[in-house]
Amino acid sequence: MKSTRRQFMMVSAVSVATLASAKVAFAQPMLAETDAQAVALGYVASVASVNKTKFPKYKDGQLCSNCQLYTAKTDVAGACSIFPGKLVSGTGWCNLWIKKAG
Repeated sequence: MKSTRRQFMMVSAVSVATLASAKVAFAQPMLAETDAQAVALGYVASVASVNKTKFPKYKDGQLCSNCQLYTAKTDVAGACSIFPGKLVSGTGWCNLWIKKAG
């Protein structure tokens, strides 16, 4: 069977569309502040919401995006090893914050 350029282009386009839709289908949900583990660790999606009385460890400038446990390449939202299967806000904070090395 001889393939034509047109067939190749159609198959390529369908393959790319399938891969793109698969990525969307498996996108991780955002961590809710009401999640039991999030509540236990004092997670907030925005550092402006940190209860500084309850969590005196918090210091200005501490964000999920500059925590060693945050594994994303973007500051908007990403994975955290503490909350597997969920995304956390890059501007969030939790009580397990550790300064990113280097």
